[in-house]
Amino acid sequence: MKLKQNYLALAALLLAALTSTYSFAQTSERDLAVEEANRKLVVKFYNLNFNEHKVEEAVKVMADNYIQHNPKVPDGKAAFVSFFTGFFPKNPEAKSRIIRSAADGDLVWLHVHATNGANDRGQAIIDIFRVKNGKIVEHWDVIQAVPETAANKNTMF
Repeated sequence: MKLKQNYLALAALLLAALTSTYSFAQTSERDLAVEEANRKLVVKFYNLNFNEHKVEEAVKVMADNYIQHNPKVPDGKAAFVSFFTGFFPKNPEAKSRIIRSAADGDLVWLHVHATNGANDRGQAIIDIFRVKNGKIVEHWDVIQAVPETAANKNTMF
């Protein structure tokens, strides 16, 4: 229970920080066409990298100075490529099914069910990307293991 509370607290802090940093609705008109283009760009990137394992092709839409907030992956496009070209050969069944996606200004959110094989319950992931001038420039995530049982009848997806 304490672990779940920690995840919820982390998610709340992350969203609060992003909301205070990126408060678009209050400061400018939303450009829905740009937001949709950003969402499509991130979804295509995500599927190429995490489902097709085409890392080199996926990162064509990533800025060289890409900022990474996941503590297991270094900053930079080259570091991202190095990390995942090492990861996928060891995890060939890794897949990430996008359940839902949304965009607001330069931020794109993905709600993802990531698994590593047919018998893996997987992880529930919220990925947040910042897009600037058609390039992915920054990434945050919150990751939680999918439990075998839950205190309610709701799924994580």
